[in-house]
Amino acid sequence: MFSWTITFFVIAIIAAVFGFGGIAASAAGAGRITFIVAIILAVASFLMGRSRNNNS
Repeated sequence: MFSWTITFFVIAIIAAVFGFGGIAASAAGAGRITFIVAIILAVASFLMGRSRNNNS
């Protein structure tokens, strides 16, 4: 999931360098949303893993 975030931010930087402001803003927005979703999923996964009872 974080690889998608990095990809979107790289696309945003490249688009901004070449003057494509709309594409850069869209890619940055998509990268931000992807990053937030990845963080939420990572925290949820961490909390669910800690709440399991491992009685082996």
